[in-house]
Amino acid sequence: MKISVITPVYNAEKYVVQAVESALQFEEVYEVILIEDKSPDNALQICLELAKKYDRVKIYQHPDKGNHGAGATRNLGLEKATGDIIAFLDADDYYLPNRFDAEKELFNNPDVEGVYGAIGVHYYSEKSKEQYYKLYGDRLTTVYKKHHPKDVFPGQIHMRGAFGQFSLDALTIRRESLKKMSTFFKTHLRLHQDTEFLLRLSYYLNLHTGTIDKAVAMRGIHEDNRITQVNSGKINPATTRVLLWRELNKWAENEETVPEEAKVHIKRMHRSFEIAVAPRFKKWGMITKYMITDYPSIRSGLFNINFRKGLF
Repeated sequence: MKISVITPVYNAEKYVVQAVESALQFEEVYEVILIEDKSPDNALQICLELAKKYDRVKIYQHPDKGNHGAGATRNLGLEKATGDIIAFLDADDYYLPNRFDAEKELFNNPDVEGVYGAIGVHYYSEKSKEQYYKLYGDRLTTVYKKHHPKDVFPGQIHMRGAFGQFSLDALTIRRESLKKMSTFFKTHLRLHQDTEFLLRLSYYLNLHTGTIDKAVAMRGIHEDNRITQVNSGKINPATTRVLLWRELNKWAENEETVPEEAKVHIKRMHRSFEIAVAPRFKKWGMITKYMITDYPSIRSGLFNINFRKGLF
């Protein structure tokens, strides 16, 4: 395996050295691609020093040297990658020594197009642990049991809570297989572009279960995490997720081979989030409409805490 590790870098001067060196511990890592996204801190200089120190580290910026967000930054990393295998690592996260143990065996099978595993949680300070332990605890982000590749997409769409989930840090994919997708990360999604990508990816590729009973990477939790701000309530999660499900709904409607039941479920999830964020005077009109024309959209929403909060 020749693995290209893609790392978007933004405001991560405190963490990027640990991330890079955690990837370089593996002989299979052919290159670590740092895409610096116009950080307001000293991350660019640190990335330049890492590239000078390690032959396998490469650094790029966007052509205009501007800030384009995580989606566009990962896309640029995919464009620059030359390895036959792709892995991702956020600049404030890091790999554990067992990161590619399952992949070494599974990728011997040419039918395996991707492998997913579990990630753990690392709190960078006592303050971040005090603030966010109730949200994350010491739990693994993982798929709860082994699944056949054909069951990964419907499991994530229909049974997300019972199925579990995996993150980019624990995903490894064949670069050649990505040709099945017409677009990679949606650049206009400032949040949840990774979730949207993973859901579509699991539809097109045969993703196999790797190490899911213990962490292969660690998610770094600190006060400046964007997703931490969403989950802590500083940003309305329903507002960001309505954009996610709207994008998935557009994709499902235009992808003829998506099963009809999946299309219907995605549309209903989109509608339930739209209701949750609608102005109060409009909200009850939408509820009345869907109670008559599409009651399952309301039923889908009632299982969603953000929908229930948004009713009042």
